[in-house]
Amino acid sequence: MTQVASIDTLWTRLGVVVRAARDSRPLTALSGDQLAMGLSGLCLVHCLATTVFFASLASVGGLFIESHLFHEIGLVIAIGFALIMLVSGVLSHGYMMPFAVGCFGLGMMAGALSRPHDGSEVLATMIGVAVVALGHDLNRRAWN
Repeated sequence: MTQVASIDTLWTRLGVVVRAARDSRPLTALSGDQLAMGLSGLCLVHCLATTVFFASLASVGGLFIESHLFHEIGLVIAIGFALIMLVSGVLSHGYMMPFAVGCFGLGMMAGALSRPHDGSEVLATMIGVAVVALGHDLNRRAWN
């Protein structure tokens, strides 16, 4: 016989959700590292969605999503965010590890641009983006 959650358990869970929503900050209060991590997430979604899209529609090609210029501009934006947030973090809290991790991820992303569009580029980019996001998360934690 299965147990049904009691009403007290449901109220407790609802209370946790309400407190989390009440204590959350508005989008304007997010730190630069949190925005950079969000952009990293969007980059991962772009990589996955593009791969699935082109794998399912093999006859489609040459869209701006697959253009090297689009990816180079994205890399320049990522480098800009990293320089602003990670360097300011080093100057503020003095820890080099977030900066080093973020730069390593940016290097992986830059190296992925030289790979052919055969899936290895997507994998290298996704790993690089995840490492950059880790650097931003380490930087955010060091601020606290």
